[in-house]
Amino acid sequence: MKAIVLYLHVHQPYRIRHYTVFDTGTKHDYFDAEYDSQESNERILQKVAEKSYLPTNARLLQLLKNHPEFKVSLSITGTVLEQLEKWSPEALQSFKDLVAVNGGSQVEIVGETYHHSLAFFYSRAEFEMQVKMHREKVEQLFGQTPKVFRNTELAYNNDLAFWADKAGYKGILAEGWDPVLGWRSPNFVYRPTYTNNIRLLMKNYKLSDDIAFRFGNQAWEEWPLTADKFSHWLNSEPEATNFNLFMDYETFGEHQWDESGIFGFLEHLPQEWLKTDGNTFMTVSEVIDALEPKDTVDMPHTVTWADTERDLSAWLGNAMQQEAIHALYDLQEQIIATHDLELIEDWRRLQTSDHFYYMCTKYFSDGDIHAYFSPYETPYEAFINFMNSYHDLKFRLSEKGVKV
Repeated sequence: MKAIVLYLHVHQPYRIRHYTVFDTGTKHDYFDAEYDSQESNERILQKVAEKSYLPTNARLLQLLKNHPEFKVSLSITGTVLEQLEKWSPEALQSFKDLVAVNGGSQVEIVGETYHHSLAFFYSRAEFEMQVKMHREKVEQLFGQTPKVFRNTELAYNNDLAFWADKAGYKGILAEGWDPVLGWRSPNFVYRPTYTNNIRLLMKNYKLSDDIAFRFGNQAWEEWPLTADKFSHWLNSEPEATNFNLFMDYETFGEHQWDESGIFGFLEHLPQEWLKTDGNTFMTVSEVIDALEPKDTVDMPHTVTWADTERDLSAWLGNAMQQEAIHALYDLQEQIIATHDLELIEDWRRLQTSDHFYYMCTKYFSDGDIHAYFSPYETPYEAFINFMNSYHDLKFRLSEKGVKV
């Protein structure tokens, strides 16, 4: 048996508008860009829904109905679910329609932090609250309780696996990074060290990135990538049991435009893959239930799926990023103690990892990727807007008589 484990991550942050020092103490609308030059979160969400979510979901829905063997796993952050509820209910319904196919047996929702934050590394209490918030949101909208967990940006280490095992998850996702795997292949199920029950699925980043990053690159030696060529590559791995293809949902239609042929690839992949006897698709839970772990994996240091270093440096690699995130979490006790739901929610939206990603000052290809996703001209502009918002949080606390 060989299974494709297709996992897609759906996320949009609340981007901070051009929020100046003159706004601090007077306007608390950090995320509303309607009246300045920056494109609004509403318009960005609608644009991504039109280019990616709606056309991709339409194709996935047809594939799920045409091929009962076809399975997909999704994680959808709380921040994007909120935006879909407000600004694109049609797109939200299209996700619900996917989950409802065949009684919900072909699409699995994966758990994560509600606000796509790095809270695990700064506040275990806040992390667990956001995981709970996300679980409740998924239960409310989709009628599923997540059984498998992925941390923000696939940030993983032994401590996270230990936590997830104790929390009752059957599986956890991570990057299949060569220095960690060594001689081993990501194409198997593993067990994290220091755990008893949980299983580890590791991304095959080479195959995943062929689709997510290289697909539309006509200078790539393997271009054009077709479904039959890709299936042939997978069939050429005789010992493999599961090919973990993990990528952003926006790969389809947003990062790789319709003109690249990405939708045609998606439409033909199940048919091509299922031509071979023994080939199938599985959700993350199904492959964990079906296969015994090949080995244990020890990951004492944090590994993510971002940049060439595969560490947290995309978000915490310079002094600006470190100052911003430490300052934000230093307010936790005072913010939570106010019981002011609007203030707490603004604080949590500022935890979203994208804000720190935009402050990255790396160069070369990694820097190009950061710049592509950022709504700001420079990382320094991202830092200034963030810190102005942070200082307004402090102002709002002082108005309540809280010393900060």
